[in-house]
Amino acid sequence: MSAYIVVEIDIHDPDTYERYKALAPASIAQYGGRYLVRGGTTRPLEGDWHPPRFVILEFPDATQAHAWWESEEYAPAKALRHLSARTQMLLVEGLDAPPEA
Repeated sequence: MSAYIVVEIDIHDPDTYERYKALAPASIAQYGGRYLVRGGTTRPLEGDWHPPRFVILEFPDATQAHAWWESEEYAPAKALRHLSARTQMLLVEGLDAPPEA
């Protein structure tokens, strides 16, 4: 079952964050992941949630997603993210099968 990493990002050092953005995609792909959302415009439909930046990653399963997050390949990019932004990150498991209409 697919798994998703959902991230709210508040960038306080844009130059360092640009270096993060250049490094992260290679490690994500190495673990079978891909971007579904990467910083597009957000608009609240309910409530008052206004994430400054929002990212959703898809991985083949939760094991691969967690392995990426803990990996040596991602470690240098993760360090840059920690230096340049405050993040909230969740690992969410997807559905076994598409929901019935």
